[in-house]
Amino acid sequence: TSPSYQTTMSSGQEVGEIFGDGSGPAMSLLRSPTVIIAAVGLWGMNVYLFKLFKIDYVHVLTLDLIKEKEASARKGGDNKEDDNSDLCSVGSTGSIPGPTMTNRNAKGSKRRANSPGDSNNHGNSADSEVTAGKLIIFSLSLLLLLHMSTVTWIDFIGGSAIGAIFIFYLAVIVGILLPLPSTAWIRTACMTIFHRTFELINPRCFCLGSGIPRAIPFIDVFFADACCSLSKVFFDWGMLWHLAWHYPEPVPMELHSIIIPSVAASLPYFIRARQCLVMYTIGAMKADAKKYQHMLNAIKYSTSLWPLVVSAYQKTITNEKEKAALEAFLIVLLAINSTYSLAWDIIMDWGMMQNTCAGGSNGGLTKSHSSCAHSVLRPKLRFGAPTSIGILFIDIVLRYSWVLRFWETDLFPNADIYILCTQFLEAIRRSLWNLLRVEWEHIKQNKGKEEDADDDVEMMEQKAF
Repeated sequence: TSPSYQTTMSSGQEVGEIFGDGSGPAMSLLRSPTVIIAAVGLWGMNVYLFKLFKIDYVHVLTLDLIKEKEASARKGGDNKEDDNSDLCSVGSTGSIPGPTMTNRNAKGSKRRANSPGDSNNHGNSADSEVTAGKLIIFSLSLLLLLHMSTVTWIDFIGGSAIGAIFIFYLAVIVGILLPLPSTAWIRTACMTIFHRTFELINPRCFCLGSGIPRAIPFIDVFFADACCSLSKVFFDWGMLWHLAWHYPEPVPMELHSIIIPSVAASLPYFIRARQCLVMYTIGAMKADAKKYQHMLNAIKYSTSLWPLVVSAYQKTITNEKEKAALEAFLIVLLAINSTYSLAWDIIMDWGMMQNTCAGGSNGGLTKSHSSCAHSVLRPKLRFGAPTSIGILFIDIVLRYSWVLRFWETDLFPNADIYILCTQFLEAIRRSLWNLLRVEWEHIKQNKGKEEDADDDVEMMEQKAF
């Protein structure tokens, strides 16, 4: 008999074994939809906290698009963005920008009353408004649908796990396409996601454009980073395609069987690295002294690709001694990637530990540091010092979650539970990363602008959160 399907992927930069029986256990195939559902709910948590701490994440994500459209209008040229839909549509499935939140704070609304992003017909409808409650309810509904579809298809009809997964995806698509007012915000989100996905693969480099490269907007950087955290989901989709293609026969133990899912898992890192190279090119053209940062960022994403390559090659060899040597090399590569990425999170993505003020002549804050945490991290912490330190500590721990591989058999009943756990941990890490990333971008966008006194008082009060 064919060996049962299993995978030993333990980090976003590893590949798993896909050879074995085409039917496969349901748990292995249910990983990707379950993680996506969890990501939807976690983005709901992000939306709630942004609103609680008065951060207009809609404006933060779309400001570059607004500026790009305004610059294009001034030049009288064609706007590279084909529509207005993303200028005020920000919401997401798992850290991915989607439809707008109309309950933005009054000051932000007044400041942007005449901006291109405010002329969106969807934003005036309560049905199209994205709220934390809607996202959480939507994620719970998806989880219930996933359970019902798998139980009905497998237990009552006697079908396969592959069939149950396709039934679930089909039901979701049909439900979204139904012209119900209550799901209008989901359709708007999906259109935004499809649009931003196109922008991820749409070259902005000078060789294929008008001769001048266009800067990558923050919304696309944010989206691509979210996709990097879903790298395992991309691998599972490639694996599902193979299982469905060969069903009910086992997946053949051939090189292409492991390369295709591995390439799918590496796509987000290639996209993000390409974005960095485009920005480096723009920096070089403008003689930007900090252009080297984009190259260092591209190198960071390349460190995510090497473990994928080694892990993919490891699955094709049978010599146990060679496998053990590659395993040790793989651990070294994972450690390098985790350390590099963690340092970049703290210093570059969150603007911490730079020993610079975000204000006055340096950006808008002239007050002395209110605490040791503010001195070490950042003078301005919108979420407060305790919350920011907590997020930093959790990010440090979860960046090295792959070390659970050393205790896999002791902590988890089977490999599938272990893999699902690591995927959940990465989704949680990304949702916490989102908070400080959007906060830092908000601070940079408001450089040189004076904050209201009551806003500073409010921030001090929120430190207890």
